[in-house]
Amino acid sequence: MNQQATASQKTRAEQETENEANRLREQVDAALAAVAARAPDEIESLSTAADRIERAARDLADALRQIAQQRRAPDLP
Repeated sequence: MNQQATASQKTRAEQETENEANRLREQVDAALAAVAARAPDEIESLSTAADRIERAARDLADALRQIAQQRRAPDLP
């Protein structure tokens, strides 16, 4: 229940940042699995994994910048 209370206190930008960070972790884990497989047909998977990681990292950076911008702005009534 305490986690639910904490989650409800997060702003939309904070929730989005958390989601993007989790997505990036998932993409990194998938890439590591593809690397460990060492299968000849994994070349395309590695390239796809790189593209997905780039997008996820960019989305996470955008979400973090949004939080920074919100925190710079003075609280409005």
